Amino acid sequence: MRLNVIHDRAPQRSAEPVLLVMLPSAKACPRDLVEYGFMRTMRKRGLPVDVIAVDAHLGYYLDGSFNKRLHDDVIAPARARKYRRIWLMGISLGGMGSLLYAREHPTNIEGLILLAPFIGLRGTIAEVVRAGGLTQWQPGIIKADDDERRLLAWFKTFEAGAPALPEIYLGYGTADRFATAIQLLAARLPPARVTTITGGHDWNTWLHLWQQLLDQNLFCAKQTRQRAPLEKRPRPT
Repeated sequence: MRLNVIHDRAPQRSAEPVLLVMLPSAKACPRDLVEYGFMRTMRKRGLPVDVIAVDAHLGYYLDGSFNKRLHDDVIAPARARKYRRIWLMGISLGGMGSLLYAREHPTNIEGLILLAPFIGLRGTIAEVVRAGGLTQWQPGIIKADDDERRLLAWFKTFEAGAPALPEIYLGYGTADRFATAIQLLAARLPPARVTTITGGHDWNTWLHLWQQLLDQNLFCAKQTRQRAPLEKRPRPT
């Protein structure tokens, strides 16, 4: 079954079109992104960015099909339509989805915008904290279906600004229930790429973060760094 999506095409066109793929939180759907004003906020700023909001619900993550469905149903068709600048925006579970896809297909994505991303369950995060952080933590043998440990192990070696990796912009509320986990990622990013506000894990906080991140003109200029072709890069282990 193909992913259901909502398309929102920008009224302004640019010489090199930009596509933003939005991934909602676990209990949300694309219509929520419309009703809470995420697309309206973009259009008020006149951004020449086309949007696809994707109904990537929890079931796709649980059965391990998320990456394949996002690639086959959304990203690959977009690239076939000549989109070369593709960004992912993910909220909570959608943030994890954005990271999972970027880890497997780094050269397909120009940038990630993560709003309060879900990164791992409390037990896994507590294990990392007890070890003294990601630098000291040893993931051990990672099972094929353990996306949490796989992502954390990736963060451990992540180098922001590396030529073959997408740019990452992160936003979260200081009272978010996942703040401890999110801070593990924040510590691996340049401070200028991390936005925090007072707030929790809720739509009001996410919308305010979205507004502040859009004010940073993320889509204005194409990244000038060169990326290796995807097929020539080894897949992460």
